[in-house]
Amino acid sequence: MKTSRIRFVLFTALLAVPVMTAASKQGTKPLDRATSLAVFERIKNLDGAWHTRSTKGWEENQQFHVIAKGSAVTSESVPVANPTGNAPVAPMLTVYHMDGDRLLLTHYCEAGNQPRMVATSIEDEGRTVHFSFLDATNLVSNSAGHMHSVVMTFSGDNHFSERWSWYQNGKEQWMESVQNERVTPSPSKP
Repeated sequence: MKTSRIRFVLFTALLAVPVMTAASKQGTKPLDRATSLAVFERIKNLDGAWHTRSTKGWEENQQFHVIAKGSAVTSESVPVANPTGNAPVAPMLTVYHMDGDRLLLTHYCEAGNQPRMVATSIEDEGRTVHFSFLDATNLVSNSAGHMHSVVMTFSGDNHFSERWSWYQNGKEQWMESVQNERVTPSPSKP
């Protein structure tokens, strides 16, 4: 019985080696804690209403909320009428939060899976942050289609862009770029 258990542990460890190697090649080493916290604060500052335009021609509204005493940020997308017909058909949700020293996001996708990504690099004096695939729930296999990475670029307090990639059958490709502009609340009427 003990020998069977040892063989099982060794077999499981050997199976994990290619996965860990692939992850390290993809640059999934998380940012340090201080940088992750700074990026998280920047994401918290997105709290509010946004209008989104995709390079694929669709538009949607997006709402960011800081929740749980500042420990998480949600971003919910709500599709609007789109003349191109190739827009997302259902609202989606992305949740950003710290997990110890690293910054994670979980994307609740219309594809029916929930990829998790970790902040792995930062550029342009903190304006651009890269999130890389970590793992996913409800994903039949790693080759099944899923959102795989996102690059967020902040252009001041009222504009930011996202560039999402899609991974399927061993290939990652950039899916689209999305421009986000803060919706200025209308002044209240007397």
